Amino acid sequence: MTALVDQLPSTPAASDPHESVNDKRIQALVRHLCVGSAPVTTPAIAPFTGRPITEIPHSSEDAVDTAFAIAREAAKAWAASPVRHRCDVIRRFHDLVLTRRQEGLDIAQLESGKARIHAVEELVDVAITARHYSKVAAGLLRPTKHAGAVPVVATAVELHHPKGVVGVISPWNYPLTLAVGDAIPALLAGNGIVLKPDLQTTLSALWLVDLLYEAGLPDGLFGVVAGEGAVVGPMITERGDYIMFTGSTGVGRQVAARCGERLVGCSMELGGKNAMIVCDDANIAKAAEIAQRASFANAGQLCISMERIYVHRSIAEEFTQALVDRVKKMRLSAEVGWDADVGSLISRKQLDTVISHVDDARAKGATVLVGGRPRPDVGPFFFEPTVLANVSEDMACFNHETFGPVVSIYPFDTEAEAIELANRTDYGLNASVISRDLRRGREIASKLHAGTVNVNEGYATAWAATGAPMGGFGDSGLGRRHGREGLMKYTESQTIGTQRFAGWGTPPFLTHKQWGGVLVGYSKFMKKLGRP
Repeated sequence: MTALVDQLPSTPAASDPHESVNDKRIQALVRHLCVGSAPVTTPAIAPFTGRPITEIPHSSEDAVDTAFAIAREAAKAWAASPVRHRCDVIRRFHDLVLTRRQEGLDIAQLESGKARIHAVEELVDVAITARHYSKVAAGLLRPTKHAGAVPVVATAVELHHPKGVVGVISPWNYPLTLAVGDAIPALLAGNGIVLKPDLQTTLSALWLVDLLYEAGLPDGLFGVVAGEGAVVGPMITERGDYIMFTGSTGVGRQVAARCGERLVGCSMELGGKNAMIVCDDANIAKAAEIAQRASFANAGQLCISMERIYVHRSIAEEFTQALVDRVKKMRLSAEVGWDADVGSLISRKQLDTVISHVDDARAKGATVLVGGRPRPDVGPFFFEPTVLANVSEDMACFNHETFGPVVSIYPFDTEAEAIELANRTDYGLNASVISRDLRRGREIASKLHAGTVNVNEGYATAWAATGAPMGGFGDSGLGRRHGREGLMKYTESQTIGTQRFAGWGTPPFLTHKQWGGVLVGYSKFMKKLGRP
């Protein structure tokens, strides 16, 4: 979609990214925004340096209206096109994402401050999602025949129609995955999209939208608007035929309430305070490696990362030392490239939250086993990966989501105790169980109050199983992404019943009482035949 942007300030890139990510390329991406004339702008800040990358123009309400109108019109022909054609577009997009990956990784690092290893995780995730749904969409959307109440006499067929235009509101922490991971199945279902990415990571989303159009997406089908969440977010919620929201539980409640008033569907992934249980039979070295990755991926700015680790008391000391030793070796770097294990936090606001949680815990008696300090010598928003012990319920980090590189360790004595402690939260997004005994691990997992649970992994195994549903219990969300529901939620089901002959009315040669007896007898007969 062409944006009405004539004069935007040009600023140099804020690190040393790949040569393709120059000011000209950035401005080309920004022009995919639908913003209107003379827009207010906000600088996109590079977390590595704290300096501006470019100016992001805000979308006016008229521009949001325009984005929805254009997407709605474009969706008519798109919905009428064969599913195989839509799948072909998404498959070409898959190839472009992988072919152009260096540019995408540079933009994601530059804009979000994450380590490149974590940027590549989400870039590959985009490709996996595209590949999966382009493979299964035709089968899921195919008309389904159902038997009528009377075989042969009556039949029914189930059709799936697109919702219309889906509004997607995505956060800053995984700007590639969350910008299009939900949009891909919605597009394949025949919908148009209007996306509002977070202002802090708009360029990453625009890079993907640019590739979608290059892959053959019809012009205007995927609109992108920008602005403060509190301003533009409600505009999306007011106009979308279905809303997909990823963000905080508080805002999620507001989105769900408005969708309920409008009687439109919504799905949302919200916060988490995820727990890992390390059993007494765990391989300690392996458990420490999994815990390190699960706790500090993306500098802990991951909804499904671990913030609580419950370790059997018999191995707690050895495990804790192994984890601390690994964390001490983690590399921090404010450079675009592969030389970091931990990246930056996204902003000063996020850094202040992490500092507040750690300082509060320290002041109330927690032990900082490693880390615990901001690192302005590396970059303005860096914080050391931190492991805490002796955390108590009166500390902010005990039950509030930190969303940073901080994890707390707690000992337990019995499995029942560990399960009870892990479930002692209003959230229920993700969990992990570490045990050499896979059957035991799955048994514990089944008792945890979480939408996904990983045995001998922190988060990646369940997330990457795109054929299986992913979502939260309790305050962690509504609905599911991935799996069958991840696509079918963007459709309206329609049943067309066909009566071949006869009918349901009382035949002229029977009384109503006699006909009623025939229907009752028929129902009993069908049960004896084992028919549903």
